Amino acid sequence: MLNRDGAEHPVPYQLRSTFRQIAAAFADADYRLHHHPIEGVAAVDEETATRIADNVAAYGDALAPLDEATWNHSVYRWMDGHWLILVDLTTNREPVSDLTLHAKLHEASGLLELDSLHVP
Repeated sequence: MLNRDGAEHPVPYQLRSTFRQIAAAFADADYRLHHHPIEGVAAVDEETATRIADNVAAYGDALAPLDEATWNHSVYRWMDGHWLILVDLTTNREPVSDLTLHAKLHEASGLLELDSLHVP
């Protein structure tokens, strides 16, 4: 399903539903995914969730469900042992904002780990 060549590729359709669910949870300020558990996605630890909440607040616009235009900008690439996935998020004012969700899809476990959300 995913390439292991080190080049950037569009996020495949099979993963988009998962990221839509993550974005919807984040739009509800559920940064730890306690109230929106998602199959195949690791719970977010308190420190990471706090950093995500702080970065969203600093951005100055609330997160919203993903706009379809986000897939024109979101990519993945193979790293050592995992795929790094970058998804540009939607806010109330921007269909594709500068806020980017950084996630790792681990090859061995198939588990998606949310690493960070910030403006690169």
